[in-house]
Amino acid sequence: MLQVSIIRDQLDIVLDGLAKRNFKQGKELLDNILDKDNARKETQRKLDDLKAKANADAKKIGELMKAGKASEANELKAGVAGSKELTKTLESSLTTLETEVTELLYKIPNVPHKKVPAGVGADDNITVHTHGDLPNLAADALPHWELIKKYDIIDFDLGNKISGAGFPVYKGKGAKLQRALINYFLDEAEKQGYKEVQPPIVVNEASGYATGQLPDKEGQMYYIGEDGLYLIPTAEVPITNLYRDVIVPEADLPVKHAGYTPCFRREAGSWGAHVRGLNRLHQFDKVEIVQITKPEQSYNVLDDMCTHVQGLLEKLRLPYRKLLLCGGDMGFNSALTYDMEVFAAGQKRWLEVSSVSNFETFQANRLKLRYKNADGKIQLLHTLNGSALALPRIVAAILENNQTPKGIVVPDVLIPYTRFDIID
Repeated sequence: MLQVSIIRDQLDIVLDGLAKRNFKQGKELLDNILDKDNARKETQRKLDDLKAKANADAKKIGELMKAGKASEANELKAGVAGSKELTKTLESSLTTLETEVTELLYKIPNVPHKKVPAGVGADDNITVHTHGDLPNLAADALPHWELIKKYDIIDFDLGNKISGAGFPVYKGKGAKLQRALINYFLDEAEKQGYKEVQPPIVVNEASGYATGQLPDKEGQMYYIGEDGLYLIPTAEVPITNLYRDVIVPEADLPVKHAGYTPCFRREAGSWGAHVRGLNRLHQFDKVEIVQITKPEQSYNVLDDMCTHVQGLLEKLRLPYRKLLLCGGDMGFNSALTYDMEVFAAGQKRWLEVSSVSNFETFQANRLKLRYKNADGKIQLLHTLNGSALALPRIVAAILENNQTPKGIVVPDVLIPYTRFDIID
């Protein structure tokens, strides 16, 4: 969430940034926050003054009692008793105001970086890089939802029988390809200095609030009501929460983690080829990379993370493009996001396979994630995350782009993991 001090000191910049997101209620919410924070500060001042007077009175009572002036001491005691009631009232008011300010801050998205273009949606994103030639397939080339049936490698009917729509069953070489990709992505992350973690795939409410999934995305998350737990939408949530309420030693920065998890999303159903097959699922596998770093280094880190993701796509020989997201298409937490999209030749469509984002201090402020700098000052850190990579659409593109009359050719880098070079 935004810091009140930044809202107060840079109000025009914050308002301009929220306008880039087409966030209409920004002025009203920010004014309300500042009004309530002013009331909070005044209440805190009164409380501090009252406590200081109570301490002084307590000391004076002791002195009067030692001096044998009991009547004067008793008069002061009566006043102290009254101030205790007022202290409780002020403390209650302070707690209420702090809660109200926090709840208002939860409603405000991050302020986009100055580099982020204004825009309403995906059509306003900017392509900043492209790589690879688009496959030239035969006229009878198939989309992946037909290929998986032809080679019996992924079964949506079985998944629907067991769980419902959007929960596929991977079989035979399909399951092996899935496992190969996970291991390959984890190994490549390790080569780049990421420490692997395997976190829980359910999180509590505090974790959801700390990384910004709550209260923004509760409608997209599976909720286990009896236990008050949520199935994770991405490994970003549990991995980043490893550092909730932590002051990271400066020597340990940057923190670099990679983790594989299944991910769960209750996406609204829709129809059409763009959501067929593996294009949109309720459960899918993903390898996530997360970094925690000093503010002055975070945009260099963002570029490094993008380079890592792009390198994976190039080694898989998938044509891709890199998009800078406009304000209207960015996630709630992000200050700047790049999307990577691969071309799936069977569908003749670009498919998003990764988002790499810098959240700046937005998550860290909720997490109370800080470090002590060389001057001994405690500062908020910057958090970043990226998909490296999400598997379903990668699998779709591999199947579609590599189809031949003899079968589907496995990318060279995966053969040591699959131990076969063709799906037939």
